[in-house]
Amino acid sequence: MRGTVSSSPIINAKDGHPIVKGRAMKKQWMWNLLSVLLLAVGLVVWIVLPWYLVLGVVLLLVLWLLLTRSGRLSLAAARIGVASLPQRWGATSVIVVGIAGVVGVLVAMLAMGQGFQATLDSTGDDTTAIVLRGGSQAETNSVIMRDQVPLISSLAGVAHDAGNRPLVSPELSQVVNLLSKSDGTDVNAQFRGVGEQAWAVHDKVRILEGRKFAPGLREIVVGKGAQSQFRGLQVGKTLNLGNQAWTVVGVFSSGDAHDSELWTDTQTLSTTYNRGAYQSISVRTEGPAGFQAFRSAMAADPRLKLDVLTTREYYRKQGGNLNKILEILGKFIGTIMAIGAVFGALNTMYAAVATRAREIATMRALGFRGVPVVMAVMLETMLLALLGGVLGGLVAWAIFNGYSVSTLGSNFSQVVFQFKVSPELLWSGLKWALGIGLVGGLFPALRAARLPITTALREV
Repeated sequence: MRGTVSSSPIINAKDGHPIVKGRAMKKQWMWNLLSVLLLAVGLVVWIVLPWYLVLGVVLLLVLWLLLTRSGRLSLAAARIGVASLPQRWGATSVIVVGIAGVVGVLVAMLAMGQGFQATLDSTGDDTTAIVLRGGSQAETNSVIMRDQVPLISSLAGVAHDAGNRPLVSPELSQVVNLLSKSDGTDVNAQFRGVGEQAWAVHDKVRILEGRKFAPGLREIVVGKGAQSQFRGLQVGKTLNLGNQAWTVVGVFSSGDAHDSELWTDTQTLSTTYNRGAYQSISVRTEGPAGFQAFRSAMAADPRLKLDVLTTREYYRKQGGNLNKILEILGKFIGTIMAIGAVFGALNTMYAAVATRAREIATMRALGFRGVPVVMAVMLETMLLALLGGVLGGLVAWAIFNGYSVSTLGSNFSQVVFQFKVSPELLWSGLKWALGIGLVGGLFPALRAARLPITTALREV
């Protein structure tokens, strides 16, 4: 029986036995998977950390590097690695350029969404109301009958001008085709009919060139943004819209989404396109309290089954979905590029560790233990990531900040807006860069700390 037991391959198995080896491999695989999951969670937490917590983490790291023996050894070892970077400029540039590309694309995509939302957020205010048919989400699917305009004008909270006329503008929105300046293709533009009081209701609008349109005539004033995007909108030019000839008589600026529009008299537009009703009513109210009074009076009148929003709230809602899509798309593309940058950093740092094997082994033989070696490699990688993040942010800011584009808005017409590269986006891009450097440098750093001293010293 003893011979039988002693010959059992399970009980007498050594390290090289298939069963034990398989268990070890499985254990190692599980440990690697757990490490990756923890690293991913830590990376997500790092990305969402507010600035003051990031500053706290950096401060603790600096104090550890300056006040502890391991920290000072880490700095000394990192100086040696940084000093050798010029000798490895080709490999290290892969990390810097790769991370810069990730940050540049991420910041540019998010700047597009932020710029679009900022344009809509700046449109309107909290003292101007927009009236729509009950349940309507936008002007395009709203209908307001003409006989309702006097009722709306008489409600409490409506502001009046010096002549005691209510500041109310019945409006129509017509989508028309214009030629794009960039490639000459047909694109949609918003042709808005506004009432006589529109200039007082939309008080941000200023005439830059020419004059206002005359009521009853087929005259147009065009937004500055529309003029920059579409052909044939110079003052004095004639456009053929709705089988009628229209003359451009002025250019206006509002600094918001209205810059993308063409304006004319609402009655003239209604006649041209056979529109028997309005789509929205813009109302200037007597301050925020006047808006509340106006909305309450509207709700109390059974003849008016209409919805009331501030113009600020309305335009913010119009851009919400597109802004979310751009944000998700930007982060998705940025994540894919970040994964590629991580692999690039891994390959580069693994190669750097292999190249410096004798150097690292010599430092360990001189008393540099595992923690200083790991931190030295990590500090080197994080420095390269920081350079890449700064470079990517600067490129995104230099190229895209203030860059004017147009996009398909929720009202099926183009909205002209500018990319907005804000400090918050640059800060977010920098955190992404440091996160990539953290992941890309960790495993090569651990390998450097586990490198056998005697084996590395024998290598030529």
